[in-house]
Amino acid sequence: MENQRIKELVTLSQNKFLNFYKAIYHNRCGKEGNWFIASRKTEEVMKKQFFEGQEDEVDAVLIVATHEECEKLVLIRQYRVPLNDYIYELPAGLIDQGEDYKVSVARELKEETGLEVTRIEEKKGIGKTYLSPGMTDESVALIYCKCKGELSKAYMEADEDIEPMLVSKEEAREILQSGHKIDIKAYMALMQYSM
Repeated sequence: MENQRIKELVTLSQNKFLNFYKAIYHNRCGKEGNWFIASRKTEEVMKKQFFEGQEDEVDAVLIVATHEECEKLVLIRQYRVPLNDYIYELPAGLIDQGEDYKVSVARELKEETGLEVTRIEEKKGIGKTYLSPGMTDESVALIYCKCKGELSKAYMEADEDIEPMLVSKEEAREILQSGHKIDIKAYMALMQYSM
């Protein structure tokens, strides 16, 4: 592999949804260093990617949904343990192994908001983007879609504390000016939507 700088990968913890690794690498000057990586991938997959050149798969879907009937943006306000607070976000979720991203979009939107996908806008969106490459290899497919139905909390998992909402352009501008915590992806979607 061209530009192979990582020489060793040490597993520090393995969990169901998130793993922690230490990468021993050589910097651009040839000096050895350590870097810590949070990843959704198993040790086996990480080693295949780093040492055998296997392409990484998209980890999750990030959903920019507009309700068909009211033309409002779907947003959630979710409690996040690392912040010990609620934060505005877009609906999102992990892609199960072997699952088509369209199935993931429908499942996650239903689970987090109670809404049903009616159409995925294929010409919009991005197949794979990286969220915070200084600390994680986590990637998402940015998916735009239309949806229908009524908001509901009935489909959430036990560890999800989510308030789903439909926001107008005016409400989007109010959220942006509110001073409340906003995920950068939601911030960008709110900025685009509120124009």
